[in-house]
Amino acid sequence: MTTPAVAAQSPFNPATARVGRVLCFAAHPDDIDFGAAGTIAAWTAAGVQVSYCIMTDGDAGGFDPAHRAEIITLRAAEQRRAAEMVGVTDIHYLHERDGYLEPTHEVMKGVVKLIRELRPDVVLAMHPERNWNRLQKSHPDHLAVGEAVTRAVYPAVENPFAYPELAEAGLAAYKLPWLWLYAGPEERENHFVDVTDQVPAKLEAIHVHVSQHPDVKAMEAAVRNGMSVNARRAGMAEGRSAEAFHVVAVNGPATIAGF
Repeated sequence: MTTPAVAAQSPFNPATARVGRVLCFAAHPDDIDFGAAGTIAAWTAAGVQVSYCIMTDGDAGGFDPAHRAEIITLRAAEQRRAAEMVGVTDIHYLHERDGYLEPTHEVMKGVVKLIRELRPDVVLAMHPERNWNRLQKSHPDHLAVGEAVTRAVYPAVENPFAYPELAEAGLAAYKLPWLWLYAGPEERENHFVDVTDQVPAKLEAIHVHVSQHPDVKAMEAAVRNGMSVNARRAGMAEGRSAEAFHVVAVNGPATIAGF
């Protein structure tokens, strides 16, 4: 199964790259929906199996003090409904504290464990580099996701001697083909996915996270504008919408072990 994507200076060729399973990492409930829900909707419609891993419970999110006691349950329910709108039902949590996420070995081991269990063709994660043009994209938890996942992808996932207790439990080392990073600096983005047909599903998924959006109209306008800008950057026709990624080839025909 190939992904419905439009490449721009990307190592990923949708005509030849096989994508049958994808594992997406995010810091908080709603991060994936803002960053990649259109691409995910296209993948699931094409028969790709997509799983989510949310690293924190989102317990520091929201705006209404009345929600504090129930915010974790509320946000988990929102993420579940939003995921279903783009064809995803498999959601994992690492249950780290919102605002305190760090790329520790405990977190990285959890990432390695899940990647070895699911053995995806693509790991999708937040970018480890700060975006100085829009600092809100670079919440410290977002950067920690990117750093933890990138460190896990290489070398730990494919090293049988990293976290040896995982191999002893039957989780063999695995060479991941592709790492896709979202919510990073524009200058790093090298791959654009035309999500014009998936815009309604993406916006529906985002709207589910009602606890996080005090100004729904402004939020939707910003999301639509961002996708339009991405499409223009990719050279797509006027009126198209796109999501942008930094795609990294991790293991392929030219990869040499240890290099």
